[in-house]
Amino acid sequence: MPIPAENTASLKKFCLDLGFSLFGAADITSIRDGFLLADRLKARFPRAVSLGKRLVDDILDDIEDKPTPLYFHHYRQINFFLDREALVVAAHIQDFGFGALPIAASQIVDWQKQLAHVSHKHIGLRAGLGWIGRDNLLVNGDFGSRFRLVTVLTDMPLETGAPLLPFGCGPCRACIAPCPAAAIKERPEDFDHRACFEKLDEFRRKHVVSQHICGVCVRACKGPKGD
Repeated sequence: MPIPAENTASLKKFCLDLGFSLFGAADITSIRDGFLLADRLKARFPRAVSLGKRLVDDILDDIEDKPTPLYFHHYRQINFFLDREALVVAAHIQDFGFGALPIAASQIVDWQKQLAHVSHKHIGLRAGLGWIGRDNLLVNGDFGSRFRLVTVLTDMPLETGAPLLPFGCGPCRACIAPCPAAAIKERPEDFDHRACFEKLDEFRRKHVVSQHICGVCVRACKGPKGD
């Protein structure tokens, strides 16, 4: 068996045993120039491990037209899990003699453009974990958009996935009507980023929650198997 396959199988088991719900590996050589990282780090890591954690359905189902205190707490705790366990995964990879760089699940480094070090969803897309839906989120066939992602960059030889169909939502439009910002359109490429951010900022200014989060479209998107 080729070494990348052995590495991938072993690492996947390790990650799922830690409690992750989704595992994938991606070739990031075509997108790493756009990462907000030092050039030496971009050049060092040709691959990424994309890891997801499913959200708790009953907490999401408490959401109606705005984020709730339950969801806000859950969002923070999921991010804590993702960041903590991504560090464990990176240390595990390092113990095998390879480089690894965990990237925080939710850390904006360019506030004007609302950009993080990397785009977790586009890495997840390249790992084959889902497609970009009408809600501008990664949609997984089993979980819909009801999960969050974290990334570990690495030079470990791994079998990498490939993007699924460019758009797999089909006739489902469950996320459009509930969106409090009217940001979700028929086509994913027409998603209104500005309207979305302004609504998130309104929630924060009105002290609904103290972060730029919403959750309404996350609640709406249960995926093809959740309909």
